[in-house]
Amino acid sequence: MSYRVVIPTAGIGSRLEKLTKHLNKSLVSISHQPILSHIIEQFPKTCEFVIALGYKGTLVKDFLGMAYPDRIFYFVNVDPYEGKGSGLSYSLLCCKKYLQQPFVFTSCDTIVKEPIPNPNHNWMGYAYSKDLSPYRTIEVSAEHVIDIQEKGEDDSKDHQAYIGLAGVHDYLNFWEGMKKGKKTAIDRGETWGLIEVLKKNKIKSYKFTWLDTGNLKALAQANKTYKKINKLNILEKENESIWFVGDRVIKFSTDSQFIQNRFQRANKLKSFVPEILDNKKNMYCYNKVQGHVLSSIITLPLFNRLLEHCQKFWKKSELKFNEKKIFKKSCQDFYYDKTIKRIQLFYKNFDKKDGTESINNQKMPTLSSLLKSIDWQHLTNGYPVRFHGDLHFENILWQSKKKKFIFIDWRQDFSGNLEVGDIYYDLAKLLHGLIVSHDSIVKNYFSIEWNHRGISFDLQRKKILIDCEKKFNKWCIENNYSFSKVRILTALIYLNIAALHHYPYSLLLYTLGKFTLAEELKNTCH
Repeated sequence: MSYRVVIPTAGIGSRLEKLTKHLNKSLVSISHQPILSHIIEQFPKTCEFVIALGYKGTLVKDFLGMAYPDRIFYFVNVDPYEGKGSGLSYSLLCCKKYLQQPFVFTSCDTIVKEPIPNPNHNWMGYAYSKDLSPYRTIEVSAEHVIDIQEKGEDDSKDHQAYIGLAGVHDYLNFWEGMKKGKKTAIDRGETWGLIEVLKKNKIKSYKFTWLDTGNLKALAQANKTYKKINKLNILEKENESIWFVGDRVIKFSTDSQFIQNRFQRANKLKSFVPEILDNKKNMYCYNKVQGHVLSSIITLPLFNRLLEHCQKFWKKSELKFNEKKIFKKSCQDFYYDKTIKRIQLFYKNFDKKDGTESINNQKMPTLSSLLKSIDWQHLTNGYPVRFHGDLHFENILWQSKKKKFIFIDWRQDFSGNLEVGDIYYDLAKLLHGLIVSHDSIVKNYFSIEWNHRGISFDLQRKKILIDCEKKFNKWCIENNYSFSKVRILTALIYLNIAALHHYPYSLLLYTLGKFTLAEELKNTCH
């Protein structure tokens, strides 16, 4: 049966706090897929969707266009979407002209496991909850709704939590109730219309297994449920997301220039990276590549094969005299200037200072003194090549049937340059992933303690990654690359990204960066 589904996404999602700083609440991820996507995929492909847009509404519209090009959406702009005059009922009334037929209402924070009935009859969904106070409730008798109560009005044993999911067959009665509600209905939302339906018609009740995603505690539980199903090792960032929807991969960033540069670089890296299907201001998408993430299948022979492939990828760029000067300045900006800024950001974000605390019982100088000991002239004398920029095992796929590597999640630029980067940065990125694997971080296979007495850390590593590191060291020397330079840049990478990741992983990155830098400078001096 073809019918319409209305999903209000206009609200600011304040209950999800910082998660909605950059995203609409419906685009917050559960297992690397927006909540909105989980909701849409609960319905048949023949359904049409009416989407109320407000806060970050353009992002919602762009995402749905990329993720579901074959589905039908009607978009309605809600203004105002916050403050005086706003509310769920107002959002629904804005959608009224598209809902002059039986329809299903679902809030943008409700996911259920059971099949959703179509609206060929009136119905409301409920679930068991120990605490009914946060929810509107319904009284159920003989599988029918006999009463609808506002939040906190009744928590008797006969009432159940209404989950924001309902089928409206008698839509004329529903809209009559919404009209009668006036200002009161703004606060009560769709239940005002459902009360009017209940006065004149029967409403069946359906019990669901409910995943509420409307607050941080409930969202965490939903993520825990889906984590058992989806075991991707992707570390989240506050201003970026990567979503997997059907056969599409969608990359989001708050930085529109980041997205546009990624799109342009995809054209320059053709045959090595997936083809971009569509791009908007803050996101782009490509078809999901069939293959295995290299971290899950790595062997020494396969690692050897990767290094051979990379040698073909790292096509040297022949630079003119002026271009060489510009490239050296780019390396200076990228390695030194950016590192200093990121370290200061780390101190600010995590309330730390540059100190002389011992690390794993080894005496340490200040980080600033270590940075002064680096031969920056040598380090910034880069080797210009076609580059990836974030080349580690999680960003490399292996297609066993085709015997082919595909690179994903390439960096948007190298200090502003879209075509040329330093091969040593790609080499350092490879080494950084061999030492700190995403799997170890996701599974919390690390520890870090930082107090006035000193810092201690431990990091579990797979034997195959240690073997690959040894092979990589030997390979660099055989191919006339300075492994010492690679190690120093790897340390700087840890120091750079420490400010961008979550606590306590952030502390591990900073500590490992300082520790690695101290070790390598000590070895170089000797």
